[in-house]
Amino acid sequence: MAKPSTPDTSVIQNVSFKDALGERYLAYALSTITARSLPDVRDGLKPVHRRLLYAMMQLRLDPASGYKKCARVVGDVIGKYHPHGDTAVYDTMVRLAQTFSVRYPLVDGQGNFGSIDGDNAAAMRYTEAKLTDPAMLLMEDMDSDTVDFRPTYDGSESEPVVMPAGYPNLLANGAEGIAVGMACAIPPHNILELCDALSHLIKHPNASIDTLVNHVQGPDFPTGGIITESRSTLVDAYTNGRASLRVRARWEKEALSHGLYQVVVTEMPYQVPKSKLIEKIAELFREKKLPLLGNIRDESTDVVRIVLEPRSKNIAPEVLMESLYKTTDLEVRYAMNMNVLGADGIPRVMNLREMLQAFLDHRLNVLERKSRHRLAAIARRLEILEGMLVCYLNLDEVIRIIREEDEPKAELISAFDLTDLQAESILNTRLRQLRKLEEMEIKKEHKELKAEQKALKELLKDEGARWAAIADEVKATKKRFSANKLLAARRTDLTDAPAITNISFDAYIEKEPITVVCSEKGWIRAFKGHFDDLPNLTFKEGDGPGFQLKAKTTDKLIVFATDGKFYTLPCDKLPSAKGQGEPVRLMCDLANDQEIVTMHIYEAERLLLLAADNGKGFIVAESDVMAQTKQGKQVLNLSDGAKAVACVDASGDSVAALGTNRKLLVFPKEQVPVMKRGQGVALQKYKGAQLADVKSFNLADGLTWQVGERTRTEVDLRPWQGQRAGAGHLPPVGFPRSNKFGE
Repeated sequence: MAKPSTPDTSVIQNVSFKDALGERYLAYALSTITARSLPDVRDGLKPVHRRLLYAMMQLRLDPASGYKKCARVVGDVIGKYHPHGDTAVYDTMVRLAQTFSVRYPLVDGQGNFGSIDGDNAAAMRYTEAKLTDPAMLLMEDMDSDTVDFRPTYDGSESEPVVMPAGYPNLLANGAEGIAVGMACAIPPHNILELCDALSHLIKHPNASIDTLVNHVQGPDFPTGGIITESRSTLVDAYTNGRASLRVRARWEKEALSHGLYQVVVTEMPYQVPKSKLIEKIAELFREKKLPLLGNIRDESTDVVRIVLEPRSKNIAPEVLMESLYKTTDLEVRYAMNMNVLGADGIPRVMNLREMLQAFLDHRLNVLERKSRHRLAAIARRLEILEGMLVCYLNLDEVIRIIREEDEPKAELISAFDLTDLQAESILNTRLRQLRKLEEMEIKKEHKELKAEQKALKELLKDEGARWAAIADEVKATKKRFSANKLLAARRTDLTDAPAITNISFDAYIEKEPITVVCSEKGWIRAFKGHFDDLPNLTFKEGDGPGFQLKAKTTDKLIVFATDGKFYTLPCDKLPSAKGQGEPVRLMCDLANDQEIVTMHIYEAERLLLLAADNGKGFIVAESDVMAQTKQGKQVLNLSDGAKAVACVDASGDSVAALGTNRKLLVFPKEQVPVMKRGQGVALQKYKGAQLADVKSFNLADGLTWQVGERTRTEVDLRPWQGQRAGAGHLPPVGFPRSNKFGE
């Protein structure tokens, strides 16, 4: 057994772990970006797409041939070109075959390839596929040295670096990918509009984005829908390469008997699974978060048909749909990010003109390479034909040399000054080709090839002629796609931003009286009808009564917490009184360490007096405390350790402040500022005490407070009157020991 060799430690270099990790992660990131996630601007394909299409072409799965099992294709791809999992390759094939995912499908699938509902495709052993005409156009002239090839991962095969791309596939079909530190999301577009833009750009190389948008109106999604963005927004999107575009479902109104109607959704926003959308709408409907919707049902077959019934025929269909757009995925935002790999392999965000120009530059390079390849083929053929003409002119001598000489090839070269190729071609000529007619055909072919050779040389010398040829190619591409009316027609409409933006759903909520009950620990419920007393009212163990209010289902309930935040709860969304309610904390983001100070029914014209236990407070308009989200609205700012203790009606001309030290102070309300947010001013000063309660009242009517079931009033308040921020004096005899003014 041979002794293992000792490693040479003299070449070991000490490298910090940070540097080594950074270098390796950078290599991984670059590999992910360039070889997996971002498409090439020239053909719009990622390596897995390119390898899949090339493998299918090698299997002769052109549109005119029959289908082959997808498993066979996937096996070839992962065995020869793409050393990754079969799932990744098959998922790519499935997506390229889905008419609702790809604007111009590159794979013609036979079998179950999924649905717009989000259903998965059948296993690859059951499905079959072949290439489509757009896929063949991407690979057209690949055998004419139009693109470079490179060895595959094991060196046994070769694969194209990029496709010749007969049309701008990147913009036509779009692309999406997530790499390390960057991503791309390019929407599909209409190929006819892209061809018009290319033609314009050839004539006007410095065309502005604004001019190009006259041709490329906007994205054209395979599922249709409506893009509700202004033209200026689209121009900015194509200028910057980034935007968030609003895409809506398409709908139509269907009239029913007795003045009723229903709304039918016929087209979905791009990449929204229909079944999940319907489940979400049904869930919101059950939770009573869609007050305008009466019913929903799915009547779809292979055509989308979602039926929405309004709660009342008096609801306008536009208002109904606007409410659904705001709360469901019937409206989505498509985050456009035109980040691609340039011809130099460097990723960057391109604008519309740069992407179109990159495609044209690629096609110009393809044209030049194809022309040079054709010139080389013509030169070889002309050389052969010229040798054949020499043969016909000296036919008897050629026959003699072939019959009599031991080395006829060398003798032919010497006798007629032929090249090796010409001599070889003469020797390989069949006897039947020596007839006079064949000589005439050779002369004709020679003349035609000479003319073609001259035209190609002139083409390569004249850049203007090459661009004219590219323009003709673009026109031919447009004509080729125009032949299929169903595929070529624009599917996505573009409209300006909707006029209806702010809708008051309250007008459509049925107005009913309710009694709101909230327990001491914050469990809330609503009883139908108005009640002063609820004799059978029960609470959870350890809980008790807290607040009881009379309201209507159209009202808003304002909740004020000890953290100085206001929360708004729609009364029609409050849980019913069948159980013992739900925690308020589930309906708004009230922190677990905070408590409810008070709650009342919203009145827009009212003023509120807010106060914290540190004795500071101010007056705020109730219209300024309405919270729009579950997070609430911070109105009373608190210093460290302080808590909000009061939120009362600020009507009247005087304010009474009472501390935990049983000191009462009465001062004019005009000394308290009206603010929208802040800590406020000192209402009363304390030494080793805090604010217990505050009240606003009319001085002429006297100060009232509750003692059990009785109400007491003190009219002569001169002993307690002073200026704001004073200390105050002990309250009148008989004032409750709770230091509260009561209800």
